[in-house]
Amino acid sequence: MTCPGRNFVTLKIVTDQGLHGIGDATLNGREKAVVAYLEEHVVPLLIGKDASRIEDIWQLLYRGAYWRRGPVKMTAIAAVDTALWDIKGKAAGMPVYQLLGGASRDGVMVYGHANGADIQETSDEVGRYIEMGYKAVRAQSGIPGVKGAYGVGRGKLHYEPADATLPAETLWNTSTYLNFAPKLFDRIRNEHGDNVELLHDVHHRLTPIEAGRLGQSLEPYRLFWMEDCTPVENQEAFRLVRNKTTTPLAVGEIFSSIYDCKDLIQNQLIDYIRATVVHAGGITHLRQIAGLAALYQVRTGCHGATDLSPACMGAALHFDLWVPNFGIQEYMRHTEETDEVFPHAYSFSDGYLHPGEAPGIGVDIDEELAAKFPYNPKQLPIARLYDGTMWNW
Repeated sequence: MTCPGRNFVTLKIVTDQGLHGIGDATLNGREKAVVAYLEEHVVPLLIGKDASRIEDIWQLLYRGAYWRRGPVKMTAIAAVDTALWDIKGKAAGMPVYQLLGGASRDGVMVYGHANGADIQETSDEVGRYIEMGYKAVRAQSGIPGVKGAYGVGRGKLHYEPADATLPAETLWNTSTYLNFAPKLFDRIRNEHGDNVELLHDVHHRLTPIEAGRLGQSLEPYRLFWMEDCTPVENQEAFRLVRNKTTTPLAVGEIFSSIYDCKDLIQNQLIDYIRATVVHAGGITHLRQIAGLAALYQVRTGCHGATDLSPACMGAALHFDLWVPNFGIQEYMRHTEETDEVFPHAYSFSDGYLHPGEAPGIGVDIDEELAAKFPYNPKQLPIARLYDGTMWNW
């Protein structure tokens, strides 16, 4: 566990032949739960196993435990899976994307996060990302009268919402937001034109009918997607949203398995699946999700905020470069301290990331430097309505 600006959990697996691989095991605000699961229930099962048997080990860790799925377990499995793919790549002397079947594209299109205290500041930030070469930008803005609107952080490139030992409280007002959001994207389109792709994250704040209304109001601004528009526990709720708007829908960053998104994909209720390496069982399981999605013309859009480490980003980029039904990759930049702790081969140029040609996932950890940044307990915020009712953060 290390905290170079935010907390990360990293699993390192070493073979008796001297190869090692690393995997991200970070679960934002619940890091120690994954550490305990790894130490007590996973690591003892790995000793003496053949590191090349990635699929068998995945099945052991999933089927071999009566209590299946869930974010803690699947994050632990993902860490093991990523580390084993890293080892296999190093043993073969090849980057992981080559082991998956080779590149399906020359680079991975990514989107950045533009946020501001008000509409103008957010629009200015969109312009800054365009100047940096981004082809796609997520836009979030402070909302007048709403304390702590989602996505607006203290910084610009390194937004991290987990910032208190106990959860900070924010306030939410749906009607104010629904009236505000179209004004934000009207300004951005007027100032930056139609050549940039725009994305927006609702962060589970709306009921299905409210999400349908928002999608309709944003249709003139041609969003690349509207993300997490309503809570995902009820997958059927997305049918109501789908029937009300043609704005593309994206969901899945909190999914831990193919079963969380099976109905959404098979019923074509979403356009992008956002499950990611670190929380959905690693590269092995994410390939299954992508394969199902491809049957229904659903594309990938893996979560990529700073609550995953460069080890996960590296693994995700190898997956992205290979996966046939790729859509886009979220790319929120890490702090300089994080990049120093996790030296990596991936690079950004003209709106695209490339994982590089280093064997394995192309990311390592400087353990001596990591030790200089001790774990610092932080929690994600919570949200309440103005009458005090708990809401979805």
